[in-house]
Amino acid sequence: MASPSKANKSRVSMRRRASRQAASGAMPLMEHLRELRRRLLWSAVAIVIVAGVAWSFYSPLFTILREPLITALARSQRKDVTLAMAGVAEPFTLQLQVVAVAGVIGAAPVWLFHLWRFVTPGLHAKERRRVWGFLAAAVPLFLTGVWVAFRVMPQALGLLIGFTPAGVANIIPVATYISFIARMIAVFGFAFLVPVFVVALNLAGVVRARTMLSWWRQILIATLVFAAVATPTGDPINMLILAVPMYTITLLAIAVRVLAERKRHTEEPLWDDDEVSELPGA
Repeated sequence: MASPSKANKSRVSMRRRASRQAASGAMPLMEHLRELRRRLLWSAVAIVIVAGVAWSFYSPLFTILREPLITALARSQRKDVTLAMAGVAEPFTLQLQVVAVAGVIGAAPVWLFHLWRFVTPGLHAKERRRVWGFLAAAVPLFLTGVWVAFRVMPQALGLLIGFTPAGVANIIPVATYISFIARMIAVFGFAFLVPVFVVALNLAGVVRARTMLSWWRQILIATLVFAAVATPTGDPINMLILAVPMYTITLLAIAVRVLAERKRHTEEPLWDDDEVSELPGA
């Protein structure tokens, strides 16, 4: 049986070897899985810590999450819609849901950082330094998506509640309501991160920016389809509220990379769609 000191040295050696392999872009599958596990672990720890802090602010956080429904009911002037709990453990479960949502939002800088470090291991040192700039843009973009979600939710809730027949009380389980809020936040938040991943694909050499710019029609169709599926109401107003900024920011990110490619006279060869690429270690 190996001693604790030897085990620690072995783990340090494995991490150093993984770092060197990541820098060269030649990390094997098992090392990728270990790296993913490590990144997920650190992200989960950050979310739990923020959620633990949010536990002390449960009441104001629940008030914030309930505000879209209050706004929707005030606009529709309905008096027959209410949130309800069923079961003894429901209040505790609700508090866990609320602080979990707060944990994911509050820990966004940490898990975005680890997401970037995992999906861009093959970049050169100079390009990895540039990624920090795009990471600095990713956090505001994610938070902007969260803000847009809160702006859209009153209209979405009002439209959905409007289908309630006259004379029928709509009793909404509070756990279902919080799940709806969490899905909307996730959809809008990650939708606003699409431009950052587009830039990452370009930096990693997967596709040229000029090629992506020529796909503007396909990107437009994909954005509209995503917005139509992601918005729960399906009405064109809420769909455009998500699709227009998402499409505009994506095109701006591609345009910035096009200008960067033109400025760089000598660049490394990128993969072509019709060209067979060499696999690491082949």
